Amino acid sequence: MWTKVLVATGSLLLVMSGGAYALTRVAIDKATSKITQATLLDGEAVALPAETPGPTGKKIDGALNLLLVGIDVRPDWDAGARSDTIMIVHIPASHDQAYLISIPRDWRVPIPANPATNYRGGTDKINAAFEFGYRGEGTEIEKRARGFKLLARTLNKQTGITFNGAALIDFQGFQAVIRALGGVDMCIDQRASSIHYAYDRKGKIVPIKFDEASRRVFDLPPGGKVVVHEVGCRPMSAELALDYARIRYGLPKTDYDRQRHQQQLIKAMVKKATSAGVLTDLGKIDRVITAAGKAFILDTQGVSMADFLFTLKGVAANDMTVLRTNQGNFAEVKINGISYQKLTAESMSMLHAARDGTLPEFVRAHPDVVAPKNE
Repeated sequence: MWTKVLVATGSLLLVMSGGAYALTRVAIDKATSKITQATLLDGEAVALPAETPGPTGKKIDGALNLLLVGIDVRPDWDAGARSDTIMIVHIPASHDQAYLISIPRDWRVPIPANPATNYRGGTDKINAAFEFGYRGEGTEIEKRARGFKLLARTLNKQTGITFNGAALIDFQGFQAVIRALGGVDMCIDQRASSIHYAYDRKGKIVPIKFDEASRRVFDLPPGGKVVVHEVGCRPMSAELALDYARIRYGLPKTDYDRQRHQQQLIKAMVKKATSAGVLTDLGKIDRVITAAGKAFILDTQGVSMADFLFTLKGVAANDMTVLRTNQGNFAEVKINGISYQKLTAESMSMLHAARDGTLPEFVRAHPDVVAPKNE
């Protein structure tokens, strides 16, 4: 979404300035300066910027793999933070398409030791990797960076993928970006009851609590009722859109349904962010960029944001292709009463294709991994 907004904004500014490339570059540099940047990944990325002729800035060579992580941070948790959303964006060497792969949060994997937090390593759900890295002393950014590094290291050990860039956002930040967009248009494909919000007797949305052990909500306001998302297409506020994308309890395919809804939300945000109503409103563009700048922590592995944007300008013109692990089915493994996920051989081959830069060829040979357009 960030790439599409800034590339489209840059193109608009370029036209408005009569082709003054330098002015566009200055505008993009100013916009990207609002983003918090930190080192979220270990080592160096395999793709480095290379000079190219003409007014296109610098171009990044080869295929790219970007790691996107959404976290839930609550001060009342012993863990402090959990990575509820893990996504890999693959950009082929042609730089004209984006493939989005969601990683099941309950995938059972070996997690490497992390001396920085005295974690000795073990086998657990992959979303625990962020938690084991997050623990300990330090500023909030330092703790989040530690958690991200251990999660990225875990994925690298399991898939062989080396990440060229990374983005971290929490749910409050996501809400702020959607709010700056003026909400999004969502098509609800299955009825879902919220575990996060309720309506009070006056119809105002208020937060509620949820007990995972009993799978029951509590702290309902007097005369209030739980928010229920009914099937159908409608404009949605930031609170309701993000709420729907976070629900997994009560859905037939649990986390896989939630993954699909999260992908739908991202596509809805991209569509809204690149719509005429946003791109022709420079005030709204500034509000979106400012909100996103506060919400995201980015690691571009030493490559300037402007170079990323000019490299990926072809991506902005095309729809994102959403790919499904396990073909969107819940592959459960129970060990000592705990439910985990496993990935099929096909899904592992898909991740290896992302590693090797051959994902487009894999998708053509395995069309069943592509999510239908209406999902």
